[in-house]
Amino acid sequence: MAAAPVTPPPASADDELVYESLPCIRVYKNRVERYFGSEFVPASTDAATGVTSRDVVISPNVSARLYLPRLGDGNGDAKLPILVYYHGGGFCIGSAFNPIFHAYFNAFTSLATALVVSVEYRLAPEHPVPAAYADSWDALAWVVSHSHLASSSAARDPWIAGHADFSRLYLGGESAGANIAHHMAMRAAAAAEGELAHGRARIRGLVMVHPYFLGTDRVPSDDLSAETRESLASLWRVMCPSSTAGDDDPLINPLVDGAPALASLACARVLVCVAEGDVLRDRGRAYYDRLRASGWPGEAEFWQAPDRGHTFHFMDPCCDEAVAQDKVISDFLNR
Repeated sequence: MAAAPVTPPPASADDELVYESLPCIRVYKNRVERYFGSEFVPASTDAATGVTSRDVVISPNVSARLYLPRLGDGNGDAKLPILVYYHGGGFCIGSAFNPIFHAYFNAFTSLATALVVSVEYRLAPEHPVPAAYADSWDALAWVVSHSHLASSSAARDPWIAGHADFSRLYLGGESAGANIAHHMAMRAAAAAEGELAHGRARIRGLVMVHPYFLGTDRVPSDDLSAETRESLASLWRVMCPSSTAGDDDPLINPLVDGAPALASLACARVLVCVAEGDVLRDRGRAYYDRLRASGWPGEAEFWQAPDRGHTFHFMDPCCDEAVAQDKVISDFLNR
């Protein structure tokens, strides 16, 4: 799907190294070097699937790549589920425009017959968290605005205006993107009388794939790799330097005392996908269990990929587990 990360050069002796996760990124005191996730591939019509993509600018800080499936004869006006998707990458790498996500959504859009809005938000540490949340909210608000803009409005995107079924609006993401999707659904609940209150749009569901959540409490999957677990904790501290609570900041631990109540989550359905070999596995499971016990009135589903690691489906998209996971997500969007 995409070339492996390049081997980074040796660290410069002239710079103070703040964080590194090789072969992907080094963060120095005065600069950032990314070796993976920043590659760009243009929007296109995919020859294999017929999925068409194009890029839109939402605000000076936010853009997105839209994916529209091939529609058969007589279905040119079809209304489709719409998935607003936030990519992962620890808040610091990745892009909606890179080859990995582009190839993934060409395949997934065709499978699910859904309209996908893949969001490009600003990355930390140049733009520390919570900048990613602010940008992601702007993208969601822009999508929702199409449900109440006049049909003649020049601000309407033709694909969203023409094909989005706003009764089937979903939020999703993997890793840090799943974290973002959760917080967008929580903010939507708090904004019930505000930005999202107008028009026909309602968030129907939330798709959480290998969510990046932490906590000072121990869970069994922490022991899969103590080094990876500590790296994820260090990553959070660098990406959100304003946090004083570390792993128990409600932004990275939605289950901590004092975090917004899960019972208010602004959707009717949630799907949590985890991978058996992922150190974050039991954080995702705990989220699912706590949500079901919270009094939230919706329907929660849980799916685990056997023997696989974190975001395995991007590196091995044709493996049996990746195909099964995509089918689970597609079925969730179309029920």
